[in-house]
Amino acid sequence: MTSADGRPSDQLVRFSVLADTTERLDRFLADQLQLSRTQAARIVADKAVRVAGSVARASRTLKRGEEVEVRLPTVEPLRHLVPADIPLTIVYEDEHLLVIDKPAGLVVHPAPGHWDDTLINALVARGTDLAEGGGEGRPGLVHRLDRDTSGLMVVAKNDLSHRRLAHAIAARRVKRIYAALAWGHLDGSPLIIDAAIARHPQDRKRMYVSDHGRPSRTDASVAARFDVCELLRLELHSGRTHQIRVHLEHIGHPVVGDPVYAGGGSRRITGPQRSQADRIERATPRQALHAAQLSFRHPVTSAALSFRAEWPEDLGNALVVAAGSERVAPASALSYLQFFNEDG
Repeated sequence: MTSADGRPSDQLVRFSVLADTTERLDRFLADQLQLSRTQAARIVADKAVRVAGSVARASRTLKRGEEVEVRLPTVEPLRHLVPADIPLTIVYEDEHLLVIDKPAGLVVHPAPGHWDDTLINALVARGTDLAEGGGEGRPGLVHRLDRDTSGLMVVAKNDLSHRRLAHAIAARRVKRIYAALAWGHLDGSPLIIDAAIARHPQDRKRMYVSDHGRPSRTDASVAARFDVCELLRLELHSGRTHQIRVHLEHIGHPVVGDPVYAGGGSRRITGPQRSQADRIERATPRQALHAAQLSFRHPVTSAALSFRAEWPEDLGNALVVAAGSERVAPASALSYLQFFNEDG
C-alpha cells in the first residue's frame, strides 16, 4: 500500500476482543499480531494503538467487546534474502497463499546460525511472492513451527492475505491440530490444558508454565493408546513458543524424543515396560510432534479450506515400535488410527 506521493503507507488493523480479559496491551498485541515484544511496545509508545477511539497505554488490559485499532508501520522487505535450493512439499497454492508440509530440521525464517538455509530462503529460490507483513526477515509468515516439528504451515503471498489470516488466527478461526507421541497415559480424555506460559528466567531458550506468563490453552485427546505411550490429538487455542511441548511436560506426559522438555524420557517408565520404552526412544530421531491438520477460510474467497498431513516418514519406526504393529506405516498411519475422524 502506498500514499499519494508513492511512499509506503501504514496499515490500519481493527478488531474486537473476544476473550473476557487480556494481559497487558503490548503483550496482547505481540501475540495476536505475530509481532515481537519490542515491535509491539514501539507501536504502543508511538501512540499508534487506540481502544474505543482513545490512545491506549502499554499497561492497559482489554475486555470482551472492546474495539482495538492498530496502525502498523510498513515494514520494508529484507533485501538480502539468499535463495536456497531446498525441496519443499507444497500442499496447496494459489495467487494469495500457499500451504506447505514442512519437514523436520528446516528452520522457518532467517536467524543467527541460519541466515540462508530456511523455509523463507527456499521460497525465495522458487520465486514465490511473499507478503511484506510478518516482520523483518519473516515475509509472508502468519505462524511458525519449531525447527524439529514437521507439518502444515500457511504462508501469505500478499499483504491482504497476511492481514486477514493474522486476524483469523487472533480470532481463533484457524484450526491447528497436531499429532504427538507422549509418554504415559492421560488420566482423562479429552483434556483441557489451561496454563500460562512464560520464558524461563534462567534459560532464555526455554519456556515454562508460570502464573506470570501469557494465557495458553491446548486441548488434548487420545487418538490411540499403546503400552507405554499414547498418540495424542492436540488442538491449539493459542500459539505460544513451544506451547504443546511445555504443556505436555507440565501435565507429566512429555513428547517422546523431546530433547528440551523430556521430563526424563524413557527413564520415567519403570518395571518390565522400561525396555520397550527404551526401544521407542531409540527409534525416535527427534521430537515426535507433527502439525497434522490445518483448516481455515480462504482470506480472499472465503472458501473453506482443510488440509491433512499424514504421520511423517522419519517418525514411522517410532510409531511402529510404540504400537507393536507394522500396520501403522507412516503413509497412512493417522488415517488407519482414525486420527482425523474426530474432526468429521
